[in-house]
Amino acid sequence: MEQQQLPNGTLVLVMGILSIIGCCCYGVPGLIFGIVAIVLGNKATKVYQAAPENYTGFGNVKAGKIMGIIGVVLSILMVIYIIWIISYFGWETLQDQQEMQRRMQEMMGQ
Repeated sequence: MEQQQLPNGTLVLVMGILSIIGCCCYGVPGLIFGIVAIVLGNKATKVYQAAPENYTGFGNVKAGKIMGIIGVVLSILMVIYIIWIISYFGWETLQDQQEMQRRMQEMMGQ
């Protein structure tokens, strides 16, 4: 029997990469891509473990799952950071550039 490519192996890898990149966009896209990578990676792992001799490309799945986990962690940290910024400076300050500059100078001690 000829080995075939593991279903969604490449997709898991791409979603894992996008989760790390997406954490820089306020964290939300990174969370979405990371969760998708982890879920699809778990499904592909179960398929592979049922008959490992029939499939190739498990390395892509493992790498994608790891990057998905890293992306989720970084995205959660980014969301927490954004929430802290909003709570520390206030929404009105973030929308007013001059007020934001004044608050940043106060924070730096100038």
